[in-house]
Amino acid sequence: MAKEMKDGSGTVVLSVDGVRKKIGRKWIIDNVTFDVREGEIFGFLGPNGAGKTTTIRMLVDLIRPSEGKITVCGYNVNKDPEKALQYVGSIVENPEVYTYLTGWENLQHFARMQPGVDEARIAEVVDTVRLDQRIHDKVSTYSLGMRQRLGIAQALLGRPRLLILDEPTNGLDPKGIKELREFIRNLADGGLAVFVSSHLLSEIQLLCDRVAIISKGRVLAVGGVDELVARNSPYVLWELEPFDKGRQLLAERPDVILADPAEITLDDSVIAGMGPNSLITIMDDSLIPEIVAVLVMAGVEVRGVHKINPTLEQLFLKLTEGETID
Repeated sequence: MAKEMKDGSGTVVLSVDGVRKKIGRKWIIDNVTFDVREGEIFGFLGPNGAGKTTTIRMLVDLIRPSEGKITVCGYNVNKDPEKALQYVGSIVENPEVYTYLTGWENLQHFARMQPGVDEARIAEVVDTVRLDQRIHDKVSTYSLGMRQRLGIAQALLGRPRLLILDEPTNGLDPKGIKELREFIRNLADGGLAVFVSSHLLSEIQLLCDRVAIISKGRVLAVGGVDELVARNSPYVLWELEPFDKGRQLLAERPDVILADPAEITLDDSVIAGMGPNSLITIMDDSLIPEIVAVLVMAGVEVRGVHKINPTLEQLFLKLTEGETID
């Protein structure tokens, strides 16, 4: 699970301040602002075409912003890229590895491009990503998860303070996703700032400490995952018999709103469990014991009552007005 919301006192490693990007006459990135601190995992979410990849390319100086400032460890990425990017390790899109070489040979190749990276450092990152048992095998024999870890090892060679991962769980099976999630958490616990772009909302909710939601080039919300999710009112699922009488009693209460399942976002597992005598309410879950007592006193059998915790997906769809994630 993601760590508790941080108090904001951690050192800012990455600062993105009022960044805008114009192509032709169109602003494709408009006033994007957020910070990433040491020891935290920061998620970056947005629907297809929202501007995630463009933003990431600006973070690593592949393209330049039209306005605004990006700094890493206090150095301006555009004005002083060599000093700024010495603190950055990144995997943008897919890890670049040579499949006909061994994992160790791949790391040796990339180590030659960076000053101060010797074989002791290679051995250290191999141990960090837990590839020591297979590092001398050819990469062509690696699973997708192993290749992803080798790519992260490559990004860690220069001892970065910021690790940027673009869709790191893309294509992984559930076991690989779980292993990568634990691995990334360990890196953050060691003090590394980790910036993660992902389309897997549930994974971001499990993995990240804080998140930025971007749509149409604008950041709509930035904050702790738990803090943002709490903005959604909790839903309560009721199973009542007789249904009509129970529904009427709930509808008469001023502190209960009957929800239309077609207008709210629910997990498939919740929808699958709903029967003909089910209804969803929006209410303070602390009222459940009181309302159960009222229903029972009125002769309504409460066959089931379940609090449905709000999710990042619900918040995402609300903020982006139903846009699909990529």
